[in-house]
Amino acid sequence: MRTLYFLIFVTLLNHTAFVGSRVAMSLYAIHLNATPFTVGVLMALYALLPMLFAVSMGRLTDRIGSRAPMLIGSVALAAGALVPYLWPGLGALYVASVLIGSSFMMYHVAYQNMVGYIGRPEDRPMNFSMVALGFSISGFTGPMIAGFGIDAFGHAATFAALAAFPLLPVAVLGLKALRFPPPHAHGAPPEPGRSIGDLLRHRGLRPIFIASSLLASGWDMFAFAIPIYGSRIGLSASTIGLVLGSFSVATFVIRGLLPAISRRLAAWKLLTVSLATASAAFLLFPLFERPGLLMALAFLLGLGLGMSQPMVMSLLHNAAPPGRVGEAVGVRMSIVNLSQTSMPLLFGALGTALGIAPVFWATALLLCAGSFYARRRA
Repeated sequence: MRTLYFLIFVTLLNHTAFVGSRVAMSLYAIHLNATPFTVGVLMALYALLPMLFAVSMGRLTDRIGSRAPMLIGSVALAAGALVPYLWPGLGALYVASVLIGSSFMMYHVAYQNMVGYIGRPEDRPMNFSMVALGFSISGFTGPMIAGFGIDAFGHAATFAALAAFPLLPVAVLGLKALRFPPPHAHGAPPEPGRSIGDLLRHRGLRPIFIASSLLASGWDMFAFAIPIYGSRIGLSASTIGLVLGSFSVATFVIRGLLPAISRRLAAWKLLTVSLATASAAFLLFPLFERPGLLMALAFLLGLGLGMSQPMVMSLLHNAAPPGRVGEAVGVRMSIVNLSQTSMPLLFGALGTALGIAPVFWATALLLCAGSFYARRRA
C-alpha cells in the first residue's frame, strides 16, 4: 500500500498542474478578449490528440509497463505549462493546450492501468477510491493556485508556477524510486486479430464507455463554463477558483464516504444518482450570481460527479478481457476525449451565439438522459 500512497502523491502533483492549467488557460484567453468559441477550441485541443492516441498508449502500456509513459508524460507536462510563460499570447495557448493535454493523457492511461494491478483484485474498489480522493485534492489545489496566482502575479507567471509541480514526479520516476509491476504482470499475451471493435461490442464494457463519456461531459463542461460565466458576472479570478475548488472539496467528501455508500447501492444505481444530481446542479447554475450560492451549487455538482469515477474504473477493470486492461482504459479515454473535443466546440459556439445559460441547460438535459440510461442498467 505504501507504493500506492506514494504513487497517488506524485500523481496529485501532476494533476494539480493539469487542472490548474485548464483554469489559467480559460482565464488568460478571456483576458486576451477571446470569445467563448475560442475558449472552447482551447479546451477541445486538450483532448484532441488523447482522443486519437489513447488506445495506442493503452496497448503500449500493456506491452512495456507504465514507468516510461509516466516519466515522458511528466516531462512533457512541465514543458507544456512553460510555453505561455516563455511566449505570452494567444498563439502560445494553442500549443500549450495540445502539449499539456497529450502529456497528461500519456501519464494518466499508464497510471490507471498500474493502479489496477496493485494489491489483489478485490482491493480495486478501495484502491480506485483512494486514487479518486487524490484527484479531489489536486482538483481543489489546481484552481486555487491558478486563481490566486493570476490575481497576485499575472497569467504568464502562474503558468511558470504550475510547470514546477511535475518536477518531483520526474525525479521519482527517473530515479526509479517506486517499484512497479513488470510488463508481464499486465495479463495474458494479446490474441492475434484483436481490434478496438471487440471492446466496443463487449457487452460488459459498452455501457461503461457510454456512462464514462456522459460523466466526463459534465465534468468538463463545468470547468469550461464557470470561468466564462464568472468573468461575465464580474467575479475575480480567485473567486472563480473558489467556485471550482468547492466542486473538488465535494468530490473529496463523497469519495471518503463512498465505501459505505457502495455497500448499500450497487454500481449502476449509484451512477444513476450521480447523473441525476449533476443534471439538477447544471439546471440551476444560470439562475444565480452570488459567489456563495455558486459555491453551494458547485459543491452539489461535486457530490454528484465525484461518486462516479471510482465505480467506473472498478467496473472497467473487472469487465476487461485478460491482457487488454490498458487497451480498455485507452478506449475509454478516447471516447471520453471525443466528448471533450466535440462538446466544448459545440457549447462554445452555443455560448457565443446565445449566451452561457443555454450551455448549462443543454448539459443538464444530456446528463438527465444519461441518468435514465443508467437506471435501465441498475
